[in-house]
Amino acid sequence: MVATLEAESTLTDRYQTTVPETVRRALKLSKRDKIHYSIRSSGEVVLTRVDATEVDDPVLGQFLGFLARDIASHPERLQAIDAAFVQRIQSLTGGIEVDLDAPLSADDE
Repeated sequence: MVATLEAESTLTDRYQTTVPETVRRALKLSKRDKIHYSIRSSGEVVLTRVDATEVDDPVLGQFLGFLARDIASHPERLQAIDAAFVQRIQSLTGGIEVDLDAPLSADDE
């Protein structure tokens, strides 16, 4: 039989709550960590810890926001990429393997 720990907390008038200590320990949560809610069709909610690698990059977020605003403000600046350009990119990068999970390091030169 699998042991089940249970905990409860109370919502404030502003819909805020404190994550109970047993849940914080089980998920290895620290201050400022992010949590993820998965809501199932049955109404059950699963709470998980967001891994640090899944957290949005604030610089990338700002850049993507800038691009979205620029595209919305100036759609006339958008240009299609022609097939010759795509082929040129593929010829320059074809066969190069990249491990997207490997850390960036100046030592890997």
